[in-house]
This record gives sequence, structure tokens and C-alpha cells, in this order.
Amino acid sequence: MSEEVFKKVVSHCKEYGFVFTSSEIYDNGLGAVYDYGQNGVELKNNLRQYWWKFMVQMHDNIVGLDAAIFMHPKTWKASGHIDGFSDPMIDNKDSKKRYRADNLLEDKIAKYQKDGKTNKADELQNALDAALLANDLAQLKTLIEQHEIACPISGTRNWTDVRQFNLMFSTEMGAMAEDADKIYLRPETAQGIFVNFLNVQKSGRMKIPFGIAQTGKAFRNEIIARQFIMRMREFEQMEMQFFVRPGTQKQWFEYWKEARLKWHLALGFDKANYRYHDHVKLAHYADAAVDIEFDFPFGFKEVEGIHSRTDFDLKSHQDLSGKKMQYFDADLDENGKPYGNYIPYVIETSIGLDRLFLYTLCASYNEEEVGEGDKKDTRVVLALPPILAPYKVAIFPLTKKDGLPEVARKIIDDLKFDYNCFYEEKDAIGKRYRRQDALGTPFCITVDHESIENQTVTIRHRDSMLQERIPIAEIKSILDKAISWKDILSK
Repeated sequence: MSEEVFKKVVSHCKEYGFVFTSSEIYDNGLGAVYDYGQNGVELKNNLRQYWWKFMVQMHDNIVGLDAAIFMHPKTWKASGHIDGFSDPMIDNKDSKKRYRADNLLEDKIAKYQKDGKTNKADELQNALDAALLANDLAQLKTLIEQHEIACPISGTRNWTDVRQFNLMFSTEMGAMAEDADKIYLRPETAQGIFVNFLNVQKSGRMKIPFGIAQTGKAFRNEIIARQFIMRMREFEQMEMQFFVRPGTQKQWFEYWKEARLKWHLALGFDKANYRYHDHVKLAHYADAAVDIEFDFPFGFKEVEGIHSRTDFDLKSHQDLSGKKMQYFDADLDENGKPYGNYIPYVIETSIGLDRLFLYTLCASYNEEEVGEGDKKDTRVVLALPPILAPYKVAIFPLTKKDGLPEVARKIIDDLKFDYNCFYEEKDAIGKRYRRQDALGTPFCITVDHESIENQTVTIRHRDSMLQERIPIAEIKSILDKAISWKDILSK
């Protein structure tokens, strides 16, 4: 059933203008690259705004940044991406298809769990964790062979050795090919924050602890991209690097771990859909790491990571660039002396906007039976939090004549400065309601002949389908009360 729900969500995205396959008219498009349609871009913008308002607007010690996608190649040497940003890949010799070795084993673990073989699932999970922790590629292949994992295409177990493949896209910068320098499309946004640490700190007179937040595109040459927009080659991150005094990183790690989960829960979805997952294998730069996972129709998957990155990044950039990345802390320690110069430690919160978009759709998608007897019907509704909905209100003239469109347009003209409005006059009113349910629009306003007589309209509530007669003059106050950033940000 979960797989069927996910297929319906994917289909819904295309049918209602949320997500399209990129350049689909050419050979079914470019793999693992997607375009956000007219309604998808509105939802995506609202989700980004929700993150930005919470992270920057609600914190007086966090500021924003928009770093360039192209960065000096030494940036990625210092960060470790050139030498160590890779995935363990294995090829099937018969199908010529390439797979991530850890994904094949994770799929096998899921099958064991589905079949009730929990002991075998736990045994394989422990072995996989140990192999990844030791970076033991040979052991990964051994596990694939021991558990008789076959290629989904050829059905054979004729595997190559496991090898590491770097995930960064490279290109050239320069007017002439022979003089061009090799540069990379950034695989993450964090490094743009680290190389600008001193610029922001000094120009903004920022005092530790403080954070720098950024949203933007990142690029990874995913060999195996699957599950729709869950794993893409071009995606968007929302990251915040929080700079703290060494020795305080554990308490700040716990603070942001709790704060970020609270932010997700404020969306109003079922708390049981969320969980923490502590990292077994820590990145080389981290002393603590945890993921916030969401229960997608295909299982729990990471949507946000909180990492204690120590001073690795700033220290690496200092070592390679020769530029000091120190902060002078004038606050007094327990002995009454200034803390002095040090390289700050960093707590990172990193969330994929596309994954957030996908789980918001999955959590909001509902099919409901409505009506009774011969009038029994099924409606598809996106129960989005109203503040995130692409359109906040739809305005419908009951007919295309008798001055009703003019009244409807006047209402839109009064509301569009504050709310994204949708206008439609085609089809029966019931069909129009259904389309707005599928888009997640929380309110529909119907203008009829009575509207001209006494300046009232019918307002319909998406979730309850309740219809009420209200004065036109009260529409905005009703929307203001129901759609508020303050309500969601103060939870």
C-alpha cells in the first residue's frame, strides 16, 4: 500500500503542476534532474521561507549569506572533497548496470525485515555498519555475495569488485580551452560559509556564538538516483553553521538537535513519522552527528543532519590558504582572563529542501470518501499547513456573466498584496472545489448573485468542506487569522 501511495504522490506532482522531469520532451528527459512547476515552485518557496524566517529572522545572532556556486578549487582540497568525496559502487558484468553497494545491502535488510527475518536483518545491518566504518570495500562485496544479492536487471550475481567513485561535477573556467582551469560545481553549500567566516564576523561585528545561514543549489554526480526527488544530481540545501567556543560544542549540539526537530513538528504532521538516527560512522571532521528521519512511504529516510564539525573546516582552510581564521574572544574565563584567540568549533544543521518538499507532500496527501449513497465520491486533498499552500485562497464567480466575474476580480485585487490568489470561472463549482483540494488551497470563495445584492460570499474550508456565508468585508480578517507565520513559528 505504501508503494502505491508513493506512486500516486509522484503522479499527482505531474498532473497538478508540482514537479516535472527535466527536459522531458527529449528521450523522456534527463535522469535524476527535475523541474518545479507552477505550483511546486510556490510550495518550495514557502518551505524555504519557513526555514529562513525561523533560522535568521527569529535569531538575533544568525545572519544570512548567498555564496557563489563556483569556488576556488583549493576550497575542495581543504574540505576533503577532492580526496574523499565518493560512494562505494559495484557493477554487474551482465547487465552493465552500476549500483551503490551499500544501497543493495540496505534493500536486502529491508526485505529481511519485511519477511519477518529480523535476526538476519540485524546481523546484516551490523556487518554493513562495520564495513562502512572501516571503509572495507572487499567486505562489502563479500556481504553482497554471502546474502546472494542479484542484479535487479539481469538477475545474475556476476559482480565486479567494489570501487569508490568521486561525486563532484567538474568543469573548466577560462576563455581558451588550453588555458582553462578545472573547477567544480559545489557539492554542498557549507564551504561558502566557512571561507566567508571572517568577512561576515568582522563586517557584522558578530560575537561568538553566532551562525551563518544559506540556501542554494548543490550538485552531486549520483550514479544511482532513485525515489523521485529524494536523491537528485541537482538539488537545494538549507544549511546553517553555528560557531561556538571550543568545549561548548556538545551543549550546542544538543540544543540544535532539539530545536530542529521542534521546527519539523511545528508543521503539524504526525509526531510518529519522525525519529532521530545517531551516526554509527562519523565523518572524519565530526565528534557527534545525528539525522532527523521521516517515515516516507518507502521507509524512514534522512531529511536533516545535525553535526558537530569541531574546528576541522576553518583549520583546514587556514592551513591551505595561509590566512588566519581565528576569533578573538574578549569574554573572561573562570580565572578572569580573556579566552583570547582560537579557531571556533562549528555545529551544522543541514536540510535538503527537495526532501522536505517530498515529505510535506507525502504527509499531506489524502484520499477521502465524501457524500452518501448515489452521491458518494472520493476526493484527493493535500492537507498542507495553510501558510505553506501554493495558493491561500481561490475565488470563483458562479457564472461568467451578470457582473459576477467583476466582483470576483475586485476581491482578488484587494487580497493579492497579502496572499497568493487563484481565479477560475470554468466548470461546475464542485469540480473547481476538487481541483483546489488537490492543490492544497485552504479556502475557496464563491461569488454568486446574492453577492451583488448584499455584498456577501460563500467561503469553503478545505479540510472540513464547511461552507459559510460571510460579508466580503470580512474575508481578509478571516484569512489573516487562519494564515499566520506567527502561529507556526511560535510553536
